[in-house]
Amino acid sequence: MQKQTVVVRFCGDSGDGMQLTGNMFSSLSAILGEEISTLPDFPAEIRAPQGTLGGVSGFQVCLGNGVYTPGDKADVIIAMNAAALKVCTLGSKFNQAGAVFNETDSMYKKDAVVIVDTDSFTAKDLEKALYKTDNPFTELGIPETVQIVPVALTELTKESLKDSGMDNKAILKSRNMFALGVVCWLFNRPIDKAIHFLEGKFAKKPALIAPNVKVLTDGYNYGNNTAMNITTINVEKAEDLQHGTYTSIAGNKATAWGLIAAAEKCGKRLFLGSYPITPATDIMHELAARKDMGVMVVQAEDEIAGVCTAIGASFAGDLACTSTSGPGLSLKSEAIGLAVMAELPLVVIDVQRGGPSTGLPTKTEQTDLLQAVFGRNGECPAVVIAASTSANCFQYAYEACRIALENMTPVILMTDTYLANGTGLWRIPKLAELPDIKPQGVPEELKGKYSVSLRDENNVRYWAYCGMEGYEHRNIGLERDSVKGSISTNPENHEKMVKARQAKVDQVANRIPELKVQCNAASDTLLIGWGSTEGHLHAAANELNCALAHFNYINPLPKNTAEVIRRYKKVVVCELNNGQFATLLRAKVPGVEFLQYNEIMGQPFAVERIVEHVKAL
Repeated sequence: MQKQTVVVRFCGDSGDGMQLTGNMFSSLSAILGEEISTLPDFPAEIRAPQGTLGGVSGFQVCLGNGVYTPGDKADVIIAMNAAALKVCTLGSKFNQAGAVFNETDSMYKKDAVVIVDTDSFTAKDLEKALYKTDNPFTELGIPETVQIVPVALTELTKESLKDSGMDNKAILKSRNMFALGVVCWLFNRPIDKAIHFLEGKFAKKPALIAPNVKVLTDGYNYGNNTAMNITTINVEKAEDLQHGTYTSIAGNKATAWGLIAAAEKCGKRLFLGSYPITPATDIMHELAARKDMGVMVVQAEDEIAGVCTAIGASFAGDLACTSTSGPGLSLKSEAIGLAVMAELPLVVIDVQRGGPSTGLPTKTEQTDLLQAVFGRNGECPAVVIAASTSANCFQYAYEACRIALENMTPVILMTDTYLANGTGLWRIPKLAELPDIKPQGVPEELKGKYSVSLRDENNVRYWAYCGMEGYEHRNIGLERDSVKGSISTNPENHEKMVKARQAKVDQVANRIPELKVQCNAASDTLLIGWGSTEGHLHAAANELNCALAHFNYINPLPKNTAEVIRRYKKVVVCELNNGQFATLLRAKVPGVEFLQYNEIMGQPFAVERIVEHVKAL
C-alpha cells in the first residue's frame, strides 16, 4: 500500500525502551528522505509499577510527504503489554470503568494495524491493567475493522538471544529491537540502514552491538518469512527539499546548537548559567558536552544563581544564556529585571510545561506567555520570541542571540515540552549561510568619556565590558541618570529612562520580518496561533481552506500585525492556554473581535478538533 503520510505509535512500560525505539524509527525515516514529526508522551510518574495504566510510555511519529504534526490518530500501533493496549484504545477515558473503544477518544484509527506482544497478556498482566475479563479485545470493544496482529515478542526475543550470554533481564530489555525489526519490515525499511544506525548508537558500548543487531534482524525476518496477514506500507518521500544534509533533531538539541552557532558567528564565548528542570535540562547537557567548542556551563545551586551567573558573564562581554521552564522563569524574574535595568544582552530559554507550580512536568502547554511579556516588577520590557517546530528551535535560538547582542536587551525564547522532546527533519546549515550577528560595540571616540547611559541612533546603549581600558564604568540595578550614568532618584529622569528602555524594545520591530499569511490568504476567516501550534494550525487551515497567521515574534509584534488582522471578517486565536495571546492582541489591535479556541490538556492540538470548532462558527 502506498500512502502520503502514516502515523505510528510505540507504547509500553517506561522500561520497555519505547522512546529509543521511536527515535530510531524516526531517524531512519529521516535518513530515507521522509519528513517526520514526533510526539514522545512520557508518564508523569518517575516509574509506575510495571504493567499498570499509569506507567504507559508512548512515542508517536508521523512520516511521509507534507507532514505538519505527529498525527491525531495512529495507523499502526505497537502495544508491548495489556496496559498499553488499553490506554491507546480508550485514550483519555482509560481510567473509567466500563469504557470501550470510541473513535473520538482512541489513539488509533478504526482500520489501524495493532501489533501486540501476546506474551504480555497473561492473567496477571490483565489484572494489573484492571481488565474485568480474560478477553481484552472483546472487553475493549475493538471493532473488527482493526487488524490485531499477535506476535510472541518476548518468547521470540528469548529464542533469538538464547546463545548470547546475556542474562534474562537484559534479554527482555531487547524485545523492543525485535518489535522495531517487525516494523521495519512492515514499512519496507532497508535493514542494512537500521543496522548501521544501531552500530552508531552503541559505538561506545560495542558489546551491545551484536545482540541488538541479531534481534533486530530476527524481527525483520520474522515479518518477512512468516505468513503475517498484513499489507506492507510504502510511504512517499518528501518533495521539494532544499539540497543539503538532513538529520532528525529534537528541539532541545536544536536550541543548544543554535546558541553555539550564534557564538561562533559573532566571535563571542558562549556561557550558560542554569539549573536542572524538566523539560529544559537537555539543553544544559548538550552544551556541557561542547567544551571543545569553547562553551562554558555552570550548573548553579538554584534558578536565581543560574541567571545571575549569566548576567555576570554578559557584563564581562560574553554571549550569556540561561535555560529553564515556567517555575524557574518565575524565580528568575527579578534577575531578568536587573538585566533590563542594566541593559545587558541575555538570552532566557523557557521550555514551557503544564502548570501552575510544579504542575505537569512531562506535559506541554503555552501558559507562560503573559509571564514572559509582563512578569517582572516595574516597567520592564523584554523581547519575547517563540519557536514553532523542533527543527526551527535552532533558527530562533540563533535569532534570540542576534536580537539580544544587537539591541542590548534580554530576549526570552519560548519553546515547550512538545518541541523540546519531539523531533523533526532538519537541514544542517553551513555557518556562512546564517545571517550576520553584529554585537553592539562602543565608538573609539568615547574612550575616556564613556557613560553607561550613552546610546546610538536606535536608542541602544553602547556596550563596554570588563577589561576595556578607558571605558571603565559601574552598572547597577538602581535607576541611573540619563547622561552621567550615576544613581538618580529624579522623577523626570526616571520617566525618561523608562521610556528609553521601552523605545529600545519597540524599535526591534524594524529588525524582524513582517507577518506573512499562509494557506488561503483570500479567505474571510483567519486562524491565528503562536509557537508550537503552527503545524496543527497549518493542517487545519488547509482542510478548512482558510488563512493562517502564525507568530514567532511576540514582543514586539511584527509591524504589519494590525494591517493583516483587520483584513478578515472572522479571526480565531488558537492556543494551548486560556487565551493569553488573544488577551495581548486585544490590547495591541483594538476594535477587532478575537474569537478563541483553547485547550489545556497537556497535549498538542488535534487537527480534527480545531476543524470541528471553526466549522461550528
